[in-house]
Amino acid sequence: MSELSDGELWRRAAAGDAESFAVIFDRHHAVIRAYCARRSGSLDAADDLVSIVFLEAWRQRADVELLEDKALPWLYGVANRTLHRRWRTSLRHRRALDRLPPPDDSPDHADDVAARLDDQRHLAQLHDSLDGLPRADQEVLTLCVWQGLDYASAAIALGVPIGTVRSRLSRARARLAASTPQGRSTDSYATPHTQQELS
Repeated sequence: MSELSDGELWRRAAAGDAESFAVIFDRHHAVIRAYCARRSGSLDAADDLVSIVFLEAWRQRADVELLEDKALPWLYGVANRTLHRRWRTSLRHRRALDRLPPPDDSPDHADDVAARLDDQRHLAQLHDSLDGLPRADQEVLTLCVWQGLDYASAAIALGVPIGTVRSRLSRARARLAASTPQGRSTDSYATPHTQQELS
């Protein structure tokens, strides 16, 4: 079948002979790929474009008559139209991106990192101080200050009256304030909700 002309192969393909079309593909795909690669500047894009070109050729095979029994000039035309469609799509995409507002400046994370390191040191100091408290005081301090529970929720969690939670928390905060270097408050790790309620 390889000795047949493009025109004969094309007529057979138009009648539904996929094998004839496969011969046309084998005969011309490397040249079309090289053309697409040169025009697009990308081998990956060229592979995609060749697939589109020959898919389009297969779809149109019954509606096209080759001039001088040569498929290659017509395939170049399909490749050219495919490249133009791709460029128009890319241009529309770029224009759409250009209409988007510019991204915000990336924040400088140096201050966040420094603050986090400072918080880690402070937390380690607080844990050392926390270890010196009675277990009941540790529990109420952890629940109310660090976990953000209100007095009623902490009372339910611990199975004690609200008044007990208040007194334990007050005692724990006083002991921690006395043992925390530079007098830094334990409430620095509380949630805003808890800070308001505890104040």
